[in-house]
Amino acid sequence: MRTAIGSDHAGFELKIHLAKFLRDLGDDVVDVGTNNTDPVDYPDFAEAVLDAGLTWVGPPVAAVAAMGSKIEAKKMMAAAGVPVLDELDPDTVTADQLPVLIKASAGGGGRGMRVVRELSELPAQVEAATREAQSAFGDPTVFGERYLATGHHVEVQVLADEHGTVWAVGERECSIQRRHQKIIEEAPSPLVERTPGMRAKLFDAARLAATAIGYTGAGTVEFMASAEGQHGGDFFFLEMNTRLQVEHPVTEATTGLDLVELQLTVADGGHLDPDPPPSRGYSIEARLYAEDPAKGWQPQAGTVHRFEVPGCAQFAPHVRNVRLDTGIVDGSIVSVFYDPMIAKVISYAPSRRQAAGVLADALARTRIHGVHTNRDLLVNVLRHPAFLDGATDTAFFDTHGLAELAAPLADERAVELSALAAALSDAAQNRQNATVFTAAPSGWRNLASGYQAKQYSDSAGETHEVRYRFTRAGVELPGHDGVTMVTAQPDRVVLAVDGVERPFDVARYGEQIFVDSPLGPVQLVALPRFPDPDAAVAQGSLLAPMPGSVLRVGAAVGDTVTAGQPLIWLEAMKMEHTVTAPSDGVLAELNVEAGQQVEVGAVLARVDTEGEQ
Repeated sequence: MRTAIGSDHAGFELKIHLAKFLRDLGDDVVDVGTNNTDPVDYPDFAEAVLDAGLTWVGPPVAAVAAMGSKIEAKKMMAAAGVPVLDELDPDTVTADQLPVLIKASAGGGGRGMRVVRELSELPAQVEAATREAQSAFGDPTVFGERYLATGHHVEVQVLADEHGTVWAVGERECSIQRRHQKIIEEAPSPLVERTPGMRAKLFDAARLAATAIGYTGAGTVEFMASAEGQHGGDFFFLEMNTRLQVEHPVTEATTGLDLVELQLTVADGGHLDPDPPPSRGYSIEARLYAEDPAKGWQPQAGTVHRFEVPGCAQFAPHVRNVRLDTGIVDGSIVSVFYDPMIAKVISYAPSRRQAAGVLADALARTRIHGVHTNRDLLVNVLRHPAFLDGATDTAFFDTHGLAELAAPLADERAVELSALAAALSDAAQNRQNATVFTAAPSGWRNLASGYQAKQYSDSAGETHEVRYRFTRAGVELPGHDGVTMVTAQPDRVVLAVDGVERPFDVARYGEQIFVDSPLGPVQLVALPRFPDPDAAVAQGSLLAPMPGSVLRVGAAVGDTVTAGQPLIWLEAMKMEHTVTAPSDGVLAELNVEAGQQVEVGAVLARVDTEGEQ
């Protein structure tokens, strides 16, 4: 049997699982789709695979085509009796219909989506959504629908064979989102669990949707559900994903099914049992993104020097453990050409609180050296009382505050101690590298001398100066009352803090220093003793937050601008990002134009305030 693989939008789930599975069978594997497979080309490719005499592991071509357009899919579902939100024409939206969500007809994953709350903003937001839809999916068509600000994103995993059996395998809740993209998914759904009768209605609607298009294989029917209240438990069809999705592991963990293997069984003409197995326990998946939530979710690109998630196990259903799905290893490069998701970390436990605790602990102890990620945000969400209570609607970040949720796991005290550990580690490294007097620590004098000093900046841009002095009696650490050094090696420092020994693991990559400890991970940059004045950036400069392509420029040199005004639009990682004016003033310098490629940190423009002109 020769086989073609239809992969999901993240690109590595089926690459890893299906490719390995088929390789072991000795098959010739044709791998289609890496990141954001174009829905317009997907049906054509599937048909070409079949015409070539290959076995297509995926739904029928007609089903793929039917669900490829959200506009047409909603019409088809409405005709079949599946509840849908009414489509709104962006050209005729009125103030009474606000807020409205503008969506790309051919896309998903949050791309080409904009929420409009003011009628005056509608034309610009439609234009932006159209532009992003064209870039991401090759189809600029957009439409509107009523926006449920505090809804719940609930989806049903379906699996159907060629003999008429259609399974609703279980539901997942994916309401913790940013930019309309999922961050945390779980099974079962907290909303469905506490809403009597909702699960049966969801499953009926999902099976009806799959049956209406003659579906076979694995797929997901997505719904937006209203929260508790007068209309609690109501739900509306959003879209059907004609593939296996990023979050499928939580369904596998709670049902014991191997959905990838079942796809192959169905593609080979196999029969499903009359009913799927029941779900047991709880599973939560966190998407680890290379991005900075505190800076407008800016995607990050660069080298992953080290990536280690502790306590991961192979897939084992109904066993309390942590699973890792990733294509990232030490030394991997995160590029600007793909979605910023670099890994999925999945937990399973008998209770939901246990599953959240296991996952939060694994993420907190994960070592990620290199690109900035959303790890701290994920841990804070998983430990938040509202999340643990199941209050997980799509407005979670607005309700609880992004600044608080994106706060570093390491507090100010932990950062100071980590900087101290970095300095003592550096001293140990210098001593180890010394060719003479290796028995004497760096800075040692026969008689008392001045303190040695080192400076580091943290991820927030704050500077930390560490002073220390080696004496016959030990190491003096001014400004660190209650702290003594126990041991210091180039890669590990142990400090006694108020009588409790704390280990700090230190890793260096050039000027970048990563310190991991039970107090929280800390990233530092060693500052030069004598800064290069030529490296200073002029005040008011706008720096490129990531490598990318300049889509357009919104002002010219000499124009008066206001704080927060968008000046430059960049495209990176399939998303559009704006660079705004840092203050009121005049655009004094502009170094880019549309179509230009820029590197991270490049000076794009400079705004002079009134006093600087």
